[in-house]
Amino acid sequence: MSRLYRYVGAEDIRLSVAASPVGIPIFSVNDLHNWINQTMQKPNNWGLIPATFVIDNEGYLRVADRHSEHIACAGGESVLSAGEIFFTCNQHGFEVAEITNQSTGYCPESESWFQVEKALEKIPILHPGNFTTEFIFRRCPVCRQLNIVKDELFLCAVCNANLPKIWNCDC
Repeated sequence: MSRLYRYVGAEDIRLSVAASPVGIPIFSVNDLHNWINQTMQKPNNWGLIPATFVIDNEGYLRVADRHSEHIACAGGESVLSAGEIFFTCNQHGFEVAEITNQSTGYCPESESWFQVEKALEKIPILHPGNFTTEFIFRRCPVCRQLNIVKDELFLCAVCNANLPKIWNCDC
């Protein structure tokens, strides 16, 4: 069963981007090409085109400029996944070179990859088959701080309390 992730990030961020444009839905490689051209996206130093992404609650990929907040990309709605995506263009067309679940606004689990894969295959676009970098998010039960777990060390970075092994970011 899929989890629908609601926004759990900072309220001041949510409010500051309330009037920002919603991410563009990508239904085809042509849509991706048009978005890159129309928004004048440029490759980074590694030749990759970075973007913020969400998988909306209908299962479609939405993209926005890399400097956009996920909550804006999602139009304030809950999502099936979120993170950063990096496209490359070669002789075969566009493909996903790298992709992460890095979103401190939604804190999606690595298991949300299933929804990402389904959305990418609808386009269709080649992809690496999983998140190339996975993040583990937990909310501290003591101080309520959202944490990124590093090196399998489930300790709060703020108060040093033990973090739960299961996802709890929306409580």
